[in-house]
Amino acid sequence: MYEAKMKLTDEQLSILKGEKGDVMAKMMETVVRFGDIFGAERLIPVTHKQGHLVTSFGIGLLKPLFSTMDKLIEAGVEAEGGFTVDPRPLDYENVKCSLLEKLVFNKILYSKQEMYEQQLSKVGLKDKNAFSCACYLDEVGNIPQKGDVLSWAESSAVVYANSVLGARCNRNSGMLDLFGSILGLVPDFGLVTDEGRKASWKVYVKTSRLPEAQVLGSAIGMRVMEDVPYVFGLDRFLGNSLDDGVKSYLKDFGAATASNGAVGLYHIDGLTPEAVELGEKLILDDAKTYIIDDAELERVYKSYPVMWKEGKTKAEMVFIGCPHLSFAQLKDWTGRICSALESSGRKTVALNVILTSAPDVVEKFKKDPDYGRLVATGAHLTSICPLMYTNNPLTKKRAIATNSNKLRTYSAARYYMDADILDIICGKEV
Repeated sequence: MYEAKMKLTDEQLSILKGEKGDVMAKMMETVVRFGDIFGAERLIPVTHKQGHLVTSFGIGLLKPLFSTMDKLIEAGVEAEGGFTVDPRPLDYENVKCSLLEKLVFNKILYSKQEMYEQQLSKVGLKDKNAFSCACYLDEVGNIPQKGDVLSWAESSAVVYANSVLGARCNRNSGMLDLFGSILGLVPDFGLVTDEGRKASWKVYVKTSRLPEAQVLGSAIGMRVMEDVPYVFGLDRFLGNSLDDGVKSYLKDFGAATASNGAVGLYHIDGLTPEAVELGEKLILDDAKTYIIDDAELERVYKSYPVMWKEGKTKAEMVFIGCPHLSFAQLKDWTGRICSALESSGRKTVALNVILTSAPDVVEKFKKDPDYGRLVATGAHLTSICPLMYTNNPLTKKRAIATNSNKLRTYSAARYYMDADILDIICGKEV
Protein backbone atom coordinates (compact mmCIF):
# COMPACT_ATOMS: atom_id res chain seq x y z
CA MET A 1 0.00 0.00 0.00
CA TYR A 2 1.16 3.53 -0.81
CA GLU A 3 2.33 5.44 2.27
CA ALA A 4 0.60 8.80 2.03
CA LYS A 5 2.45 11.91 3.11
CA MET A 6 -0.79 13.78 3.75
CA LYS A 7 -3.07 13.15 6.71
CA LEU A 8 -5.99 10.91 5.78
CA THR A 9 -9.16 10.25 7.73
CA ASP A 10 -9.90 6.70 8.86
CA GLU A 11 -12.46 6.30 6.06
CA GLN A 12 -10.03 7.59 3.42
CA LEU A 13 -7.32 5.32 4.74
CA SER A 14 -9.65 2.33 4.60
CA ILE A 15 -10.32 3.03 0.91
CA LEU A 16 -6.58 3.29 0.26
CA LYS A 17 -6.09 -0.07 1.99
CA GLY A 18 -8.58 -1.67 -0.36
CA GLU A 19 -11.52 -2.17 1.98
CA LYS A 20 -13.88 -0.90 -0.75
CA GLY A 21 -12.22 -2.86 -3.51
CA ASP A 22 -9.08 -2.69 -5.58
CA VAL A 23 -10.48 -0.17 -8.08
CA MET A 24 -11.44 2.34 -5.40
CA ALA A 25 -8.03 1.83 -3.77
CA LYS A 26 -6.20 2.60 -7.01
CA MET A 27 -8.28 5.72 -7.59
CA MET A 28 -7.60 6.88 -4.05
CA GLU A 29 -3.88 6.22 -4.45
CA THR A 30 -3.80 8.24 -7.66
CA VAL A 31 -5.54 11.22 -6.08
CA VAL A 32 -3.39 11.03 -2.94
CA ARG A 33 -0.15 10.79 -4.92
CA PHE A 34 -1.24 13.82 -6.94
CA GLY A 35 -1.87 15.77 -3.76
CA ASP A 36 1.40 14.64 -2.18
CA ILE A 37 3.36 15.92 -5.19
CA PHE A 38 1.93 19.40 -4.63
CA GLY A 39 2.27 19.36 -0.85
CA ALA A 40 -1.40 18.97 0.05
CA GLU A 41 -1.88 18.15 3.71
CA ARG A 42 -5.35 16.61 3.33
CA LEU A 43 -8.20 15.76 1.02
CA ILE A 44 -11.35 17.88 1.00
CA PRO A 45 -14.90 17.04 -0.15
CA VAL A 46 -16.11 17.88 -3.65
CA THR A 47 -19.18 20.01 -2.93
CA HIS A 48 -20.38 20.47 -6.52
CA LYS A 49 -21.25 16.87 -7.24
CA GLN A 50 -21.67 17.18 -11.00
CA GLY A 51 -18.33 16.56 -12.64
CA HIS A 52 -16.94 17.54 -16.01
CA LEU A 53 -14.56 15.33 -18.00
CA VAL A 54 -11.99 16.64 -20.45
CA THR A 55 -11.58 13.32 -22.31
CA SER A 56 -14.47 13.09 -24.77
CA PHE A 57 -12.83 11.45 -27.76
CA GLY A 58 -12.39 7.77 -28.57
CA ILE A 59 -8.88 7.85 -30.01
CA GLY A 60 -7.93 4.26 -30.74
CA LEU A 61 -4.47 4.60 -29.21
CA LEU A 62 -5.88 5.43 -25.76
CA LYS A 63 -6.01 1.79 -24.71
CA PRO A 64 -5.11 2.50 -21.04
CA LEU A 65 -8.09 4.88 -20.86
CA PHE A 66 -10.54 2.31 -22.19
CA SER A 67 -9.07 -0.39 -19.95
CA THR A 68 -9.45 1.85 -16.90
CA MET A 69 -13.05 2.63 -17.82
CA ASP A 70 -13.78 -1.10 -18.15
CA LYS A 71 -12.39 -1.66 -14.66
CA LEU A 72 -14.61 1.10 -13.26
CA ILE A 73 -17.66 -0.43 -14.95
CA GLU A 74 -16.82 -3.93 -13.74
CA ALA A 75 -16.47 -2.60 -10.19
CA GLY A 76 -19.85 -0.90 -10.45
CA VAL A 77 -18.56 2.57 -9.53
CA GLU A 78 -19.77 5.82 -11.05
CA ALA A 79 -19.79 9.55 -10.38
CA GLU A 80 -22.55 10.20 -7.84
CA GLY A 81 -23.69 13.47 -9.38
CA GLY A 82 -23.09 12.47 -12.98
CA PHE A 83 -20.96 14.55 -15.32
CA THR A 84 -20.77 16.50 -18.53
CA VAL A 85 -17.90 16.02 -20.95
CA ASP A 86 -15.98 17.97 -23.61
CA PRO A 87 -17.35 18.08 -27.18
CA ARG A 88 -17.52 15.20 -29.62
CA PRO A 89 -14.89 15.26 -32.38
CA LEU A 90 -17.06 14.75 -35.47
CA ASP A 91 -20.25 15.92 -37.19
CA TYR A 92 -20.19 14.93 -40.85
CA GLU A 93 -23.56 16.52 -41.56
CA ASN A 94 -22.43 20.04 -40.64
CA VAL A 95 -18.64 19.81 -40.95
CA LYS A 96 -18.00 18.16 -44.28
CA CYS A 97 -15.04 15.87 -44.89
CA SER A 98 -13.64 14.10 -47.92
CA LEU A 99 -13.90 10.32 -48.12
CA LEU A 100 -10.20 10.01 -47.32
CA GLU A 101 -10.51 12.35 -44.32
CA LYS A 102 -13.47 10.30 -43.06
CA LEU A 103 -11.43 7.14 -43.43
CA VAL A 104 -8.67 8.59 -41.24
CA PHE A 105 -11.19 9.86 -38.67
CA ASN A 106 -13.17 6.61 -38.50
CA LYS A 107 -10.48 3.97 -38.82
CA ILE A 108 -7.42 5.62 -37.30
CA LEU A 109 -8.21 8.59 -35.08
CA TYR A 110 -11.63 8.13 -33.46
CA SER A 111 -12.21 4.45 -34.12
CA LYS A 112 -13.38 3.85 -30.54
CA GLN A 113 -15.77 6.81 -30.26
CA GLU A 114 -19.01 4.81 -30.07
CA MET A 115 -17.55 2.30 -27.62
CA TYR A 116 -16.11 5.06 -25.43
CA GLU A 117 -19.39 6.93 -25.27
CA GLN A 118 -21.03 3.72 -24.07
CA GLN A 119 -18.39 3.49 -21.36
CA LEU A 120 -19.02 7.11 -20.36
CA SER A 121 -22.75 6.48 -20.04
CA LYS A 122 -22.10 3.60 -17.63
CA VAL A 123 -19.97 5.65 -15.24
CA GLY A 124 -22.17 8.73 -15.01
CA LEU A 125 -22.52 10.70 -18.28
CA LYS A 126 -25.47 13.06 -17.82
CA ASP A 127 -27.19 12.60 -21.21
CA LYS A 128 -26.59 12.55 -24.97
CA ASN A 129 -26.42 16.36 -25.09
CA ALA A 130 -23.84 16.69 -22.31
CA PHE A 131 -20.91 17.25 -24.70
CA SER A 132 -19.54 20.78 -24.42
CA CYS A 133 -16.39 22.51 -23.17
CA ALA A 134 -18.71 25.26 -21.89
CA CYS A 135 -20.68 23.07 -19.49
CA TYR A 136 -21.39 26.10 -17.27
CA LEU A 137 -23.70 27.74 -19.82
CA ASP A 138 -27.27 28.12 -18.57
CA GLU A 139 -28.64 25.79 -21.23
CA VAL A 140 -26.21 23.01 -20.27
CA GLY A 141 -26.75 23.53 -16.57
CA ASN A 142 -23.53 22.31 -14.93
CA ILE A 143 -23.17 25.52 -12.92
CA PRO A 144 -21.22 25.51 -9.63
CA GLN A 145 -21.96 28.06 -6.94
CA LYS A 146 -19.48 30.45 -5.35
CA GLY A 147 -17.21 28.53 -2.98
CA ASP A 148 -18.06 25.10 -4.41
CA VAL A 149 -15.14 22.66 -4.69
CA LEU A 150 -14.95 20.88 -8.07
CA SER A 151 -13.14 18.00 -9.71
CA TRP A 152 -12.79 19.24 -13.31
CA ALA A 153 -9.90 19.26 -15.78
CA GLU A 154 -10.94 21.15 -18.96
CA SER A 155 -8.77 24.28 -18.73
CA SER A 156 -11.29 26.76 -20.16
CA ALA A 157 -14.04 25.41 -17.88
CA VAL A 158 -11.79 25.45 -14.81
CA VAL A 159 -10.69 29.06 -15.31
CA TYR A 160 -14.29 30.16 -15.91
CA ALA A 161 -15.63 28.34 -12.85
CA ASN A 162 -12.85 29.71 -10.64
CA SER A 163 -12.99 33.27 -11.91
CA VAL A 164 -16.52 34.11 -13.07
CA LEU A 165 -18.43 31.80 -10.70
CA GLY A 166 -16.06 31.91 -7.72
CA ALA A 167 -15.92 28.12 -7.45
CA ARG A 168 -12.70 26.31 -6.50
CA CYS A 169 -10.81 23.86 -8.68
CA ASN A 170 -7.23 23.11 -9.61
CA ARG A 171 -6.10 22.48 -13.19
CA ASN A 172 -6.30 18.71 -13.09
CA SER A 173 -5.49 16.22 -15.82
CA GLY A 174 -7.76 13.77 -17.59
CA MET A 175 -9.03 10.87 -15.42
CA LEU A 176 -8.09 12.73 -12.25
CA ASP A 177 -11.28 14.69 -12.88
CA LEU A 178 -13.31 11.46 -12.97
CA PHE A 179 -11.54 9.88 -10.01
CA GLY A 180 -12.17 12.97 -7.88
CA SER A 181 -15.84 12.97 -8.86
CA ILE A 182 -16.27 9.29 -8.00
CA LEU A 183 -14.40 9.54 -4.70
CA GLY A 184 -15.96 12.91 -3.89
CA LEU A 185 -12.52 14.10 -2.77
CA VAL A 186 -9.71 16.31 -4.11
CA PRO A 187 -6.35 17.38 -2.63
CA ASP A 188 -6.34 20.63 -0.65
CA PHE A 189 -3.75 22.82 -2.37
CA GLY A 190 -3.42 25.59 -4.93
CA LEU A 191 -6.59 27.19 -6.23
CA VAL A 192 -8.90 25.48 -3.74
CA THR A 193 -7.17 27.34 -0.86
CA ASP A 194 -7.58 30.99 0.17
CA GLU A 195 -3.85 31.66 -0.15
CA GLY A 196 -3.62 29.98 -3.54
CA ARG A 197 -6.27 32.31 -4.93
CA LYS A 198 -4.32 35.48 -4.24
CA ALA A 199 -2.94 37.43 -7.17
CA SER A 200 0.79 37.70 -7.83
CA TRP A 201 0.27 40.03 -10.82
CA LYS A 202 -1.41 43.42 -11.14
CA VAL A 203 -2.50 43.93 -14.75
CA TYR A 204 -3.54 47.41 -15.86
CA VAL A 205 -5.61 47.61 -19.07
CA LYS A 206 -5.01 51.08 -20.54
CA THR A 207 -6.36 50.58 -24.03
CA SER A 208 -8.43 53.12 -25.96
CA ARG A 209 -11.31 50.65 -26.42
CA LEU A 210 -12.45 47.27 -25.19
CA PRO A 211 -9.75 44.79 -26.26
CA GLU A 212 -10.72 41.65 -28.12
CA ALA A 213 -11.11 39.08 -25.37
CA GLN A 214 -8.95 36.46 -27.06
CA VAL A 215 -5.99 38.81 -27.61
CA LEU A 216 -6.13 40.34 -24.13
CA GLY A 217 -6.32 36.90 -22.57
CA SER A 218 -3.44 35.73 -24.73
CA ALA A 219 -1.25 38.64 -23.68
CA ILE A 220 -1.93 38.03 -19.99
CA GLY A 221 -1.54 34.27 -20.24
CA MET A 222 1.83 34.51 -21.98
CA ARG A 223 3.08 37.00 -19.38
CA VAL A 224 1.85 35.56 -16.08
CA MET A 225 1.84 31.85 -17.14
CA GLU A 226 0.34 29.81 -14.25
CA ASP A 227 0.09 32.73 -11.80
CA VAL A 228 -3.08 34.55 -10.75
CA PRO A 229 -3.61 38.02 -12.28
CA TYR A 230 -5.75 40.81 -10.84
CA VAL A 231 -6.94 42.94 -13.74
CA PHE A 232 -7.70 46.65 -13.44
CA GLY A 233 -9.40 48.77 -16.09
CA LEU A 234 -11.76 46.33 -17.78
CA ASP A 235 -14.72 47.59 -15.76
CA ARG A 236 -14.45 50.84 -17.80
CA PHE A 237 -15.78 48.87 -20.76
CA LEU A 238 -17.66 45.97 -19.21
CA GLY A 239 -19.33 47.71 -16.28
CA ASN A 240 -19.96 45.97 -12.98
CA SER A 241 -22.63 43.42 -13.86
CA LEU A 242 -22.07 39.85 -14.99
CA ASP A 243 -24.74 39.84 -17.70
CA ASP A 244 -24.74 37.40 -20.62
CA GLY A 245 -22.54 39.58 -22.80
CA VAL A 246 -19.93 40.08 -20.10
CA LYS A 247 -19.90 36.39 -19.19
CA SER A 248 -19.39 35.51 -22.85
CA TYR A 249 -16.47 37.96 -23.04
CA LEU A 250 -14.88 36.52 -19.92
CA LYS A 251 -15.40 32.97 -21.22
CA ASP A 252 -13.24 33.71 -24.26
CA PHE A 253 -10.78 35.86 -22.30
CA GLY A 254 -10.24 33.10 -19.74
CA ALA A 255 -9.84 30.39 -22.37
CA ALA A 256 -7.02 32.40 -23.94
CA THR A 257 -5.27 32.94 -20.59
CA ALA A 258 -5.48 29.20 -19.93
CA SER A 259 -4.28 28.05 -23.37
CA ASN A 260 -1.68 30.72 -24.14
CA GLY A 261 -0.45 30.43 -20.57
CA ALA A 262 -1.62 28.16 -17.77
CA VAL A 263 -3.93 30.50 -15.85
CA GLY A 264 -6.51 28.75 -13.70
CA LEU A 265 -7.94 31.85 -12.01
CA TYR A 266 -8.10 35.58 -12.67
CA HIS A 267 -9.78 38.44 -10.84
CA ILE A 268 -11.38 41.42 -12.60
CA ASP A 269 -11.55 44.51 -10.41
CA GLY A 270 -15.12 45.45 -9.55
CA LEU A 271 -16.61 42.57 -11.54
CA THR A 272 -15.73 38.96 -10.65
CA PRO A 273 -17.18 37.67 -7.34
CA GLU A 274 -14.06 37.59 -5.18
CA ALA A 275 -12.79 40.90 -6.53
CA VAL A 276 -16.13 42.50 -5.64
CA GLU A 277 -16.02 40.96 -2.16
CA LEU A 278 -12.35 41.42 -1.25
CA GLY A 279 -10.93 43.90 -3.75
CA GLU A 280 -7.21 44.55 -3.52
CA LYS A 281 -6.92 42.36 -0.43
CA LEU A 282 -6.57 39.56 -2.99
CA ILE A 283 -3.26 40.99 -4.23
CA LEU A 284 0.02 39.81 -2.70
CA ASP A 285 2.38 42.48 -1.42
CA ASP A 286 5.13 41.55 -3.85
CA ALA A 287 2.86 41.34 -6.91
CA LYS A 288 4.45 42.17 -10.27
CA THR A 289 2.96 44.70 -12.68
CA TYR A 290 2.00 44.36 -16.34
CA ILE A 291 0.61 47.30 -18.31
CA ILE A 292 -1.40 46.60 -21.45
CA ASP A 293 -2.03 49.42 -23.91
CA ASP A 294 -2.93 49.44 -27.60
CA ALA A 295 0.69 49.04 -28.66
CA GLU A 296 1.19 46.01 -26.41
CA LEU A 297 -1.89 44.28 -27.80
CA GLU A 298 -0.69 44.97 -31.34
CA ARG A 299 2.72 43.53 -30.49
CA VAL A 300 1.13 40.36 -29.12
CA TYR A 301 -1.19 40.00 -32.11
CA LYS A 302 1.66 40.37 -34.60
CA SER A 303 3.74 37.77 -32.73
CA TYR A 304 1.40 34.90 -33.64
CA PRO A 305 3.06 32.57 -36.15
CA VAL A 306 1.41 31.63 -39.45
CA MET A 307 1.54 27.83 -39.63
CA TRP A 308 -0.43 27.22 -42.79
CA LYS A 309 1.11 24.79 -45.24
CA GLU A 310 3.61 26.47 -47.53
CA GLY A 311 1.86 28.15 -50.43
CA LYS A 312 -1.41 28.67 -48.55
CA THR A 313 -2.17 32.38 -48.42
CA LYS A 314 -5.98 32.45 -48.38
CA ALA A 315 -8.32 30.86 -45.88
CA GLU A 316 -10.34 27.85 -47.02
CA MET A 317 -12.37 27.45 -43.85
CA VAL A 318 -13.40 29.48 -40.78
CA PHE A 319 -14.07 28.18 -37.26
CA ILE A 320 -15.86 30.47 -34.79
CA GLY A 321 -16.49 29.14 -31.29
CA CYS A 322 -13.64 27.63 -29.31
CA PRO A 323 -14.70 27.44 -26.53
CA HIS A 324 -18.32 26.89 -27.54
CA LEU A 325 -20.38 30.00 -28.26
CA SER A 326 -23.08 31.12 -25.86
CA PHE A 327 -26.64 31.73 -27.07
CA ALA A 328 -26.01 35.48 -26.94
CA GLN A 329 -22.87 35.04 -29.05
CA LEU A 330 -24.73 32.95 -31.64
CA LYS A 331 -27.26 35.74 -32.08
CA ASP A 332 -24.53 38.36 -32.18
CA TRP A 333 -22.46 36.50 -34.79
CA THR A 334 -25.56 35.86 -36.90
CA GLY A 335 -26.27 39.58 -36.93
CA ARG A 336 -22.69 40.48 -37.74
CA ILE A 337 -22.36 37.93 -40.53
CA CYS A 338 -25.65 38.99 -42.13
CA SER A 339 -24.76 42.68 -41.90
CA ALA A 340 -21.28 42.12 -43.32
CA LEU A 341 -22.64 40.11 -46.24
CA GLU A 342 -25.27 42.75 -46.99
CA SER A 343 -22.65 45.51 -46.95
CA SER A 344 -20.51 43.47 -49.34
CA GLY A 345 -23.38 42.83 -51.72
CA ARG A 346 -23.36 39.12 -50.99
CA LYS A 347 -26.10 36.74 -49.89
CA THR A 348 -23.93 33.80 -48.86
CA VAL A 349 -20.54 33.23 -47.26
CA ALA A 350 -17.50 32.98 -49.52
CA LEU A 351 -16.07 29.85 -47.92
CA ASN A 352 -16.86 27.11 -45.43
CA VAL A 353 -17.89 28.86 -42.18
CA ILE A 354 -18.46 26.76 -39.05
CA LEU A 355 -19.89 28.08 -35.77
CA THR A 356 -19.72 25.77 -32.75
CA SER A 357 -21.89 25.68 -29.65
CA ALA A 358 -23.19 23.25 -27.03
CA PRO A 359 -25.91 20.79 -28.18
CA ASP A 360 -28.47 22.29 -25.79
CA VAL A 361 -27.67 25.81 -27.01
CA VAL A 362 -27.95 24.66 -30.63
CA GLU A 363 -31.37 23.14 -29.93
CA LYS A 364 -32.53 26.40 -28.37
CA PHE A 365 -31.10 28.47 -31.21
CA LYS A 366 -32.87 26.37 -33.83
CA LYS A 367 -36.17 27.67 -32.40
CA ASP A 368 -35.01 31.28 -32.77
CA PRO A 369 -35.67 33.30 -35.96
CA ASP A 370 -31.94 34.02 -36.24
CA TYR A 371 -31.26 30.35 -36.98
CA GLY A 372 -32.97 30.64 -40.34
CA ARG A 373 -30.99 33.81 -41.10
CA LEU A 374 -27.71 32.06 -40.26
CA VAL A 375 -28.46 28.96 -42.33
CA ALA A 376 -29.51 31.14 -45.28
CA THR A 377 -25.98 32.56 -45.42
CA GLY A 378 -24.54 29.10 -46.01
CA ALA A 379 -22.80 29.01 -42.63
CA HIS A 380 -23.04 25.81 -40.58
CA LEU A 381 -23.73 25.24 -36.89
CA THR A 382 -22.25 22.27 -35.04
CA SER A 383 -21.30 21.06 -31.56
CA ILE A 384 -17.95 19.45 -32.33
CA CYS A 385 -14.57 20.40 -30.90
CA PRO A 386 -12.60 22.23 -33.62
CA LEU A 387 -9.36 21.01 -32.05
CA MET A 388 -10.39 17.40 -32.55
CA TYR A 389 -11.24 18.12 -36.19
CA THR A 390 -7.75 19.50 -36.79
CA ASN A 391 -6.09 16.40 -35.32
CA ASN A 392 -6.45 14.71 -38.69
CA PRO A 393 -3.17 15.02 -40.66
CA LEU A 394 -5.29 15.69 -43.76
CA THR A 395 -7.40 18.45 -42.25
CA LYS A 396 -4.22 19.96 -40.80
CA LYS A 397 -3.28 20.86 -44.37
CA ARG A 398 -6.30 23.12 -44.75
CA ALA A 399 -5.86 26.87 -44.37
CA ILE A 400 -8.18 27.41 -41.39
CA ALA A 401 -8.91 30.89 -40.07
CA THR A 402 -10.23 31.41 -36.55
CA ASN A 403 -10.86 34.04 -33.90
CA SER A 404 -9.99 31.52 -31.18
CA ASN A 405 -6.59 31.79 -29.54
CA LYS A 406 -7.06 28.33 -28.08
CA LEU A 407 -7.57 26.80 -31.52
CA ARG A 408 -4.63 28.79 -32.86
CA THR A 409 -2.40 27.53 -30.07
CA TYR A 410 -3.22 23.84 -30.44
CA SER A 411 -3.48 23.59 -34.24
CA ALA A 412 -2.18 25.11 -37.46
CA ALA A 413 -5.18 27.47 -37.66
CA ARG A 414 -4.38 31.15 -38.15
CA TYR A 415 -5.74 33.75 -35.75
CA TYR A 416 -7.61 36.79 -37.05
CA MET A 417 -9.40 39.64 -35.31
CA ASP A 418 -13.20 39.56 -35.51
CA ALA A 419 -13.35 42.30 -38.16
CA ASP A 420 -10.90 40.39 -40.35
CA ILE A 421 -12.87 37.18 -39.87
CA LEU A 422 -15.94 38.98 -41.22
CA ASP A 423 -13.96 40.24 -44.22
CA ILE A 424 -12.74 36.70 -44.92
CA ILE A 425 -16.30 35.41 -44.68
CA CYS A 426 -17.29 37.99 -47.30
CA GLY A 427 -14.48 36.94 -49.64
CA LYS A 428 -12.29 39.98 -49.12
CA GLU A 429 -8.51 39.90 -49.09
CA VAL A 430 -7.05 40.34 -45.62
